[in-house]
Order: sequence, then structure tokens, then C-alpha cells
Amino acid sequence: MNNLDAISVVDGRYAGKTDELRDIFSEYGLIKHRVFVEVEWLKFILGRLGFDDAPQGVIDAIDAIYKGFNTESGLMVKKFESVTNHDVKSVEYYVKDQLENRGLGHLKEWVHFCCTSEDINNTSYALMIKKGKGIVGKLLSELLEKIESLAKANKAVPMMARTHGQPATPTTVGKEFINFAARFRRELEILDKIEVECKFSGATGNWNAHVAAKPDVDWLGAAEEFISERLGAKPLIWTTQINNYHYISEIFHTLIRISSTLIDMDRDIWTYISLAYFKQKPKEGEVGSSTMPHKINPIDFENSEGNAGVAISLMEHLSTKLLNSRMQRDLTDSTVLRNVGLVFGYILISVKNCMKGLSKIEVNYPKLAEDLENNLELLAEPVQTVMRVYGEENPYEKLKMLTRGKRIERKGLDEFIDSLEKVPADVKEKLKKLTPSTYLGIAEKLVDEYFARNGEKSE
Repeated sequence: MNNLDAISVVDGRYAGKTDELRDIFSEYGLIKHRVFVEVEWLKFILGRLGFDDAPQGVIDAIDAIYKGFNTESGLMVKKFESVTNHDVKSVEYYVKDQLENRGLGHLKEWVHFCCTSEDINNTSYALMIKKGKGIVGKLLSELLEKIESLAKANKAVPMMARTHGQPATPTTVGKEFINFAARFRRELEILDKIEVECKFSGATGNWNAHVAAKPDVDWLGAAEEFISERLGAKPLIWTTQINNYHYISEIFHTLIRISSTLIDMDRDIWTYISLAYFKQKPKEGEVGSSTMPHKINPIDFENSEGNAGVAISLMEHLSTKLLNSRMQRDLTDSTVLRNVGLVFGYILISVKNCMKGLSKIEVNYPKLAEDLENNLELLAEPVQTVMRVYGEENPYEKLKMLTRGKRIERKGLDEFIDSLEKVPADVKEKLKKLTPSTYLGIAEKLVDEYFARNGEKSE
């Protein structure tokens, strides 16, 4: 498909950022995963449960149906679907056709044995989501490493912090980056622990047909073995016809928090760029504005914010909708599940653009120092706090009268400190030596503490 013909930006404008998802979440990817599950189930009931004569050579021949699956194979499945108008049944017919071609036609009625379509679909999607989660998790880990490296490099660089957009107390550039690192790390640890879950229990989750056909088989144990050992997923026992999809909801709610944190960081960095706290490296040939040649717009962070927002919208719907199904089954989950790949696509686009933006920013040290120097009123907090310690009357009110809504000079602040009646002389001298760039609390130590608690060094 030519990118110019794509309806979705995931396959069009941003296709280069989502390439690794194409073989997983495309129609081809879904069909291939269905074939995999059908083949694995056939091998399992023949080889493991011994339903028919299946020496190793036969098992290998069956296995080759999946291993040899390619685009041409996918088109053959779609040809079956053009007649059946049923996507999973078409996969069943394809596998049976492949058995016939391999001289194994006597085994074809074991294909899709006791399965409902959802047994094939929910396992296929679980495998797809597991891969998608792995890709997104790896990329987010790279983003975390980038943020941590910026925190290390700038842990001692003073910066004026802002609350409500107004000058507040000083911080360091590194400390502000480590705030986000801690948030991302927390959610990534949660994401890593969430297992994909599968059901393989027939039309209404009771193994009805299984027991009718082979009453002596421990079907619950067989399903658990198949799911855990053959598919590498967590068995889901109590279901209707469909997977209850709580695991998808858990994954997406975690990714919602991650995406929202990403938006928060994008907006902060965007603002720091607008304040000239960060500069952006120009790239040869790039244009910032169609009419203003001087501009370098923070487009990477804007793109990241926008695409994270789209991902959140999709995940909010999917993570609640997939928990609902009328009675034992309706097909509303089937159509919305086809959008799962878009979720991972938009997240990849967002994270990759954020990382691109982070690679282009530089700390504007002179501007940081200038803002700190020009906002001496930042010292109103420590002065009034020390006044409280030594019993000066109305410390907050006095500093408010001196500093609120106006700039003060060093001379005026020093005169105010000298006028204090109860603060000892040596403490006054320490206050007079205090500057916004040294009034940092334990900001630098907090960066070190983050790395120490995670078994790393901040140097």
C-alpha cells in the first residue's frame, strides 16, 4: 500500500514509526496467529492426547503449515472467507486444505476440534498483545534510560521551579527529570507483571462438546496445559464463550497512566522551551514555520502529546467495552478488538517523537542562571521560615508585604534581615549569603537517592 493511500496515519504518514507492529496486528498478522493456534491445538490433541496416529513425521508436517505461512497463504485464507463470510472458519478450511495437500486428509476433522471461534480468536489476540506489550515496554524502557541520563547530567543544575506558572522555590533540572523517571519506572514495573490470559473451553465455557466426545479426558487440565505450555499464557478458567478481557483492561489502564504521564512531560518540556530554559538544536534543511524563518517549533513534543491523547481515547473505550458482553456472547468485542493494533501504533508514534525531541534539546544554562538571579523574592520562603524558628512576630505577613507581586533587590532583602530582632547574628549572615541558586534543599540528593534505590549510581 502506498502511504498516500492510507486512511490511518498509523499505516500512512507515520508508517515508518510502526513497522515492527505490521506483522503482528495487520490482517495478515491476525490470520497467521489464528493458524498458529489451530496448528498447535491439532498437534496437542494428536501428539499429547493421542487422538489419532501421529508419529513425529506427521507432527512435523503439521507444524510446517504454520512455519511456511506467508502472504500468499494469507490470500488463500481470504479466498476461503470470500465464500464462507466467516474469518475463523476460513482459517480452519485453510488448515484442512493444507493437510490434504500433504497427504494427511485423514486428520482434517481433528482441526478445530471442539473449538468455538472465540477459542481461536482470544488466544490469537493474547499472543499479539503479548508481543505488542513487549515492543512498547522495550521502547518505554529506552525512554526511561534517556530521561535518567538527562537527570544524571543535570542533577546539580539550578532552575527556578514554577507553581501555577509563577516563580516558586528553586529546583534542579535533574530533579525535575527524575520526577518523571520515577513515575515511568513505577508503571513499567506494573506493566511487566501483567500476564495475558486465554480461555479454551468451548461454546459457553463449560467444555460441553469436549466431554461429550471424550469423557475420559481431563479437559480442564488439558486446557491449562495447552495454554500455559504451548501458548505461554495464563489459563482463564471461569468464562462464558468469550475471554472476559480483564487482562487487556489492566494493560490498557496501565498504558493510559503511562501515556498521561508522557503528556505531562511533553507539556512541561514544551513550556521550558517556551521559557528558553531549553534550546532546540537546529537540523540542516528543516523548516520551523512556513513564514517565520527564525522559528524552531517544539513539534516533536506536540506530536507526542497529540498521539498519546489519541491512544488514551482508544484505550479508555477498549478497556471498559471489552468487559461487557450480552449473556454468553455478542460480537461487539470482535470488531473493537481489531483496533488493538492502533493503540500500540499511536503509543509507538508518541514515544518515538518524544525521544526524538529529547535528543534535540540542550539546557540553556545562562537563561536558568538569569531567571534565578532576577527573582530574589524566591528567598521569601526560607527567610520567613527561619523567622518562625526564632519567634519573630508575623513572619509570613511581613515577607508577604515585602515581596508579594513585586521584585526586590539584594540590598532591600539584606536590610530586612538585619532588622530582625530575634534571629541570631550568625543566622542572619547565613541568610544574607543564601541565593536562589543555592536554595535547593535536597534536590541533588533526591536524584542520587533514586538511582541508589534502584541499584544504580548517579555518577
